[in-house]
Parts: sequence; structure tokens; C-alpha cells
Amino acid sequence: MGYVPAMQEFAGKTAVITGAASGMGLAFAERFARAGMNIVLTDIEEPTLAEAETAVRAEATAAGHDIETMTKVVDVADAAAVQALADESIERFGQINLLFNNAGVGGSSLSATPGHIDLNDWKWVIDVNLWGVINGHAAFLPHMLEHGDGHIVNTASMAGHFPGHSAYAASKWAVVGITEGLFGQLDALDSTLGVSCLCPGWVDTKIAESARNRPEWAAPSALTEPTADQEARNDFIKEALASGMAPDQVAQLVYDAIVAGQFWIFTDMNMVQALDARYDAVRNVTNPALDLGSALSSTN
Repeated sequence: MGYVPAMQEFAGKTAVITGAASGMGLAFAERFARAGMNIVLTDIEEPTLAEAETAVRAEATAAGHDIETMTKVVDVADAAAVQALADESIERFGQINLLFNNAGVGGSSLSATPGHIDLNDWKWVIDVNLWGVINGHAAFLPHMLEHGDGHIVNTASMAGHFPGHSAYAASKWAVVGITEGLFGQLDALDSTLGVSCLCPGWVDTKIAESARNRPEWAAPSALTEPTADQEARNDFIKEALASGMAPDQVAQLVYDAIVAGQFWIFTDMNMVQALDARYDAVRNVTNPALDLGSALSSTN
């Protein structure tokens, strides 16, 4: 039968959003609150989570909706915590219709040089960025498949398409792969449950400040000091993020994609087009030839 997008109406339904205290997660919460959805906001940062709930309720009220909200501090790397989130959300609202596996961290640019692999940093990033998505699938998919009226959005990244010797790139490549795989499985089942893979380019978020939530056990080695090139790269990333797409614009792209039953969600088509060299090398079985610098300097 092929893929059938199910989410055409939102009012009165419920969305669960991880990483909802700031950035894209908060923008998703605000956008779908304006559409009349009840919102479950989860994050590891409790103070900003409470502030986010206030902002979300204000957005709903301004749009003429009387919604319900729920907040819960959750470490998405903890499978039991994500399952408890699912259980409490379903008990409170009866049915979960939208799931945003959005929580993510950036890791340290110092942990993946050829001469220094910081295993704790890699574990932290992959636990949050990849296992957070896996845990979300494990906890929510059975319920959502059963009722069939819903959509899952996994936040990957353009870093999930460009080569990168880092935990961040590894985690996002994996998220792209499992999300595309889930699409195929749902299609084979003729399911009305939708799924999208969000691959942002530069977006104005605080992901470069992920260290604020880094657990003590994952602190990068004190033996490594940034080189001048690494410091310049870090400065470039922060500047590129600050000048990137606004989170509320990304949220509108996501809204439109859910309504259309669209799988891929890109914020920067210049970056997508920059992948041509990589795909040509794969097809021709030649050594990698991607101009990564040109792709990274792409603007929205």
C-alpha cells in the first residue's frame, strides 16, 4: 500500500519532546502547542525545563488553546528513565501521538584526534545521541504502533551525512541509518505511523555548550590541550551556530513535513548538494573526495 501519513490534525493530541528546555526542542514544543497539542517536555536541565513549560503554555494561550503540559527530568541515555517517561505520559494523556527524539550533545572536539581518542567522551555522546533515540523507540513504539495515529521525528544532523572522525558524527550517522530503517519497516507493515529524519545544518542553539550537562565520569582528559587549529575550528562552529537558522523556523519545517508525510527534513540544501562529490566517489569506488570545508561554510 505504501506509506500513509497519519497526522493531519493536532488539537487535543499529545506530543512528547526530549531536549525540550531550549533550542529546537523548545521550538517544537511551542509550535505544536500553538496547534493545540498537549505537551510533555523532558530535559536533563530542571530549572530551564520549568521556564520552558511556562513559555509553551503562553504560546498555546495566545493561539486560543487550553492545553495540558507535563514536565519530567529525564536522562535519555537511561533506558529505565525513558520507559518511566513513556508509562507516565501514557497514563496521564492516554495516547501519545508525536514523539521527538531530540535530546543531543556535541561532545569535545579534542577527543577524536588521530593521536587521542577519549573513550569516556565518546561513550557520553553516543549514549545520549544514539541510545537516547533507541531508548525512545523501545519505550514508545509499541504504544504508537498499536494506535497508529502518530509520527516520530528523530533529530539527526548533517553531520550524519558528512564524514567525521568524532563521536558526534558517529552518533548522527547511526541515527540517520536507524531512522531510515524504521521507515522501511513501517512501510512494509503498511503502518499509518509516520517517521521523519531531521538533519539540521547550522541552527542557532546551545549545542556548543553541551559541556554544561557533561557528567563527571565523561570529562575529557586533562592531558589534552587545544591546538591553534582546534581553537579556530571551535570558534568557527560557535559563530556558524549563532548565525544559523532560528529554531522556530526549523519547527515550522518539521510541522510541514509531518503534515506531508515527508521523511527527510533538511534546513540547508546547499549542504545537501555538497554531498554530490561523496556519492560520486562511492558510485565510482574512488577515494573520498568531499570538500568538507566548503560544505561546512555553507549558509542558510
